[in-house]
Amino acid sequence: MNDLLAFRSLLTPEGHALLDEVRGTAPADELAVATRLRRDHPADLVSAALGQARLRQRAAAKFAAEDARRMFFTPGGVEQSTRATVAAYRARRLRELGVTSVADLCCGIGGDALALARAGIRVLAVDRDPLTAAVARANAEALGLAELIEVREADVTEVDTSSYDAVFVDPARRGGRGRIFDPEAYSPPLSWAVGVASAARVAALKIAPGIPHETVPEQAEAEWISDGGDVKEAVLWFGTGAAGAVRATLLPGPRSLLSRGLPDPGARPVGRYLYEPDGAVIRAHLVAEVAEEVGGGLIDPTIAYVTADELRPTPYASAYEITDQLPFNVKKLKALLRERGVGVLTVKKRGSAVEPEELRRKVKPQGPGSATVFLTRVAGAPTMLLGAPANG
Repeated sequence: MNDLLAFRSLLTPEGHALLDEVRGTAPADELAVATRLRRDHPADLVSAALGQARLRQRAAAKFAAEDARRMFFTPGGVEQSTRATVAAYRARRLRELGVTSVADLCCGIGGDALALARAGIRVLAVDRDPLTAAVARANAEALGLAELIEVREADVTEVDTSSYDAVFVDPARRGGRGRIFDPEAYSPPLSWAVGVASAARVAALKIAPGIPHETVPEQAEAEWISDGGDVKEAVLWFGTGAAGAVRATLLPGPRSLLSRGLPDPGARPVGRYLYEPDGAVIRAHLVAEVAEEVGGGLIDPTIAYVTADELRPTPYASAYEITDQLPFNVKKLKALLRERGVGVLTVKKRGSAVEPEELRRKVKPQGPGSATVFLTRVAGAPTMLLGAPANG
């Protein structure tokens, strides 16, 4: 049985019943469960149900648990789909721009289409892979959104999007060898996606957060998005009236930091406080904006840690109070931790080749206390900064 036929078998009453029965099956129990169920059901259907149950468990990290329990997935779909909170934020922003219909190109399993529909937007969801399109269609039905989502199996480069208010494009950024870093090797290429986006009244183009800033088109607004401190994606926006703008958006919130075109902050000696900017802020090249907010400077011209003498809380960076600064020396750090009774050690690094777990093994922290050590460079020299999260 091929993958598409196996998936369609899950949509039958027998398939739905099996999915309910295998929900929550632990990996260690799969063999016993499969052996029992194959006495009364086709082996291929049992395998498909157990596989789908595993995917639903993985998907709970990206989707609301109640949605993941009802949705359908492919292995690639779980890996590549947008986290639901990020998709919902983008959908809200499109809605605020007056968008009521969107052509979702390269829709995958439909995660973005679902968020758009929940924002009250009519969606044309397009994917050329038959199985992926079938999964997207099943998800629209499973969540009661089929009236707002039309799923079309087609090559996105051949779809007429002129009748839609907006276009959303999410090119494939993975190939047979893993992540694709060259934007022109995306499927479809970035240049094609930019052309389609530029022709639309409003458009959003999802790209990898590591995209070089020099490749961002002049007519686009660039936004880097993090969720819970983890950088998730970058989006090129067209038709927002903010061409050339750069922002970092932090979820939940949302909180957005806009570029003010500030020059790079200068380096200065380490002060009492160290600020670790959010990853989206760093990717958006907005560390200077954070440094201005907290009245600080960099510990090193090449390191995105900001230091200051005063504590000025900001949503765009985590603040730490620094108690010790010493040259990189494992023995000295071990002795200091033993003296302080530190048993819980958080290791952060920027500009250091030392792996956190390797350092923990060497210093063997013991005791009731806790601390954070930063492995970094200060004025070009390998340095260890010891401290703790700042209160305030």
